[in-house]
Amino acid sequence: MKTREMTATALLATLLAVFGMFKLPSIIPGCEFQLSAPFAVCIAACFGFKRYLKIGILASAINLILGTHTVVNVSIAMIFRLVAGGTLAIFGVNPVTIVVSGPLGTVVGRVVLGGISGTDPLALIVAAVPGMVFTAVGAAVMYPVMKRLVRRETAVMTQP
Repeated sequence: MKTREMTATALLATLLAVFGMFKLPSIIPGCEFQLSAPFAVCIAACFGFKRYLKIGILASAINLILGTHTVVNVSIAMIFRLVAGGTLAIFGVNPVTIVVSGPLGTVVGRVVLGGISGTDPLALIVAAVPGMVFTAVGAAVMYPVMKRLVRRETAVMTQP
């Protein structure tokens, strides 16, 4: 890895970890959501699945070390990453996959969480609907901006 790529990966992992620490409250108790989900979708769309997984693993390690996430939190986050990033990798980056990949990752994560905790997955999914809407809208709005920034940075890096 080049120094610039390593630095960008570390910076993105740190941002993802910080966004993952904070949850936005909802009017309905138990329906709060993380700021990291739409940001994660944009990272996967802009940098590719493999690099997104590296960034996600680093972010999870940061959150485990800081004690802001448990092993269960990290497991669910990794499932989200595999599904959301995998959706983008398999079906390509387009407006539909940008909007659908995050909520799909959340649904699968909630199903697994239901299995781990012995809770009805449908109840967990219903509680996550406001966050899934936020993720879909947030990723759709953030992606063009992030893509433009990545293009600009790439252009600067390739200049002699």
